[in-house]
Amino acid sequence: MSQPDAFLAVCGHTHLFPGARCRVQGLPDARAFAALPWPLDLMLRFSDDVVTEAELRTGDPMGPALTVQAHTTGAGTEIDGRTWVIREVRRAGSEIELTLGGRTGL
Repeated sequence: MSQPDAFLAVCGHTHLFPGARCRVQGLPDARAFAALPWPLDLMLRFSDDVVTEAELRTGDPMGPALTVQAHTTGAGTEIDGRTWVIREVRRAGSEIELTLGGRTGL
């Protein structure tokens, strides 16, 4: 069975902010990923059903980071592309929950 090009990550709000959580679905080994995350291509789906591309990076000196492409919310608000520090990576059943920290200057 081949792996998808990008994994779905479901976010509980229409936008990201410090403390926001997104749940990555479909990883083949959530336990291993939670222990030692690796880079992933993601498709973030927000609560207003907007979907945008993102990349989880793990080689940054500050730790894991999530780079999100520019997108427009369902209400029409334009959001610039941003990079967020990942404050916590934890397994939640078969999913991985990412908790965001602050934005980086990148």
